[in-house]
Amino acid sequence: MIALGKDTMPFSGDPLPERTAGRVARNRMRIAWMYYVEGLTQNEIADRLGIGRVTVVRNINEALKQREVKIWITGGVAECLDLEAQLKARFGLADAVVVPEPAEPGHVNKAIGFAAGMYVTDQLTDNFCLGVGWGATLYESLQTLSPRELNNVEVVSLLGGIVQARRFNPAEFAWQFANTVGADCYLLTAPAVVDSPETRRALIERCGLDGVLNRADNMNMALVSVGTMSALSTSFRFGFMSEADRQSLVAANAVGDLLYHFFDAEGRIVDHPINARVMSMPIERLRKVPRRVLISGGNDKVPALLAGMKLSAANVLITNEDTARALLEARG
Repeated sequence: MIALGKDTMPFSGDPLPERTAGRVARNRMRIAWMYYVEGLTQNEIADRLGIGRVTVVRNINEALKQREVKIWITGGVAECLDLEAQLKARFGLADAVVVPEPAEPGHVNKAIGFAAGMYVTDQLTDNFCLGVGWGATLYESLQTLSPRELNNVEVVSLLGGIVQARRFNPAEFAWQFANTVGADCYLLTAPAVVDSPETRRALIERCGLDGVLNRADNMNMALVSVGTMSALSTSFRFGFMSEADRQSLVAANAVGDLLYHFFDAEGRIVDHPINARVMSMPIERLRKVPRRVLISGGNDKVPALLAGMKLSAANVLITNEDTARALLEARG
């Protein structure tokens, strides 16, 4: 059920920003109406109103923040709550969020990402330092991440970037995340994987990247996800590593990666040259962050998730129903 505020009906007028607060609010309500009632996509709304998609997202988030839109979910979610309790008990987690299984299997990443955005919004406070990884699921969190009036918030990218800019580029994701919450952003301005351990060392020691990595010491929370060894995984499909690299990692018993650190089924970094060439937050530093949030789902990721929780010492898990059950069964 969706309820809109007092200006709930669509109206005519210039869609561009107006000077008065009343016009701004009505434009925001128009966007909320089109999105929640008419069922238009964010891109469709942007095209019809002649504005950017980012503006549409901000207005939708602001409508929720101002309680101009209220959403009720009818039906029981007791099973999700029970799964959350079981996950916390079984894996020693401080918190767990389990989202209802989406009707379309292809929407798993979106459902988990939406929950992650809401979770992070609730956790942010003044003087907060947040580290962010990357991936399709984390990217979806931007949809429900809501701006907050906070002071001294920092967002730190935990991974180097991809030379060819893509939708899931770690640097682009970190910047969008920081921009949404009004935070300062710190990037690892280097490729995610460099050509040699010597290059990695030089970039850290001589090019100032140690300053970014050192921000882990003051980090309150880190958001990460795991990838599988499938050629379709985000870590491989951008061509950043060759198929021969992927095959050799599989031969080295890798079951997945976390921040491009490839690990085996026991959550141990595999003995492979690529792991010495990764420009990302070292796992030992990640494990010292007070709140380590692992955000992933899909039954194909169960082995990687089990091992990734060990590797990262994750104490918060955000996933979907079927994956939660599979994790519990695999551990049982």
